[in-house]
Amino acid sequence: MKILRNAVLAAILALASSAALAMKTVTLSVPDMSCSTCPIQVKKALSRVPGVSEASASLEKKEAIVTYDDSKTNVEALMKATAGIGFPSTVKK
Repeated sequence: MKILRNAVLAAILALASSAALAMKTVTLSVPDMSCSTCPIQVKKALSRVPGVSEASASLEKKEAIVTYDDSKTNVEALMKATAGIGFPSTVKK
């Protein structure tokens, strides 16, 4: 029984590790945000992309920070989402 429990625990830890490895965070420059509703729209558009687990946007910094599963989406899809609502973005370096 103890061997089985250890095997199950090892499998769970392996799955959790691979899921954590797939998570990435990117900061997007969104220079066209100009009013208080812009970050809300950007955050909402990014949150709708499958694989995004967290998104935030700042008017002051004119940027969005996105945490996503790179096995389900990519930076290009995130930039397409912001461009699709009128806010082109690029990866901030």
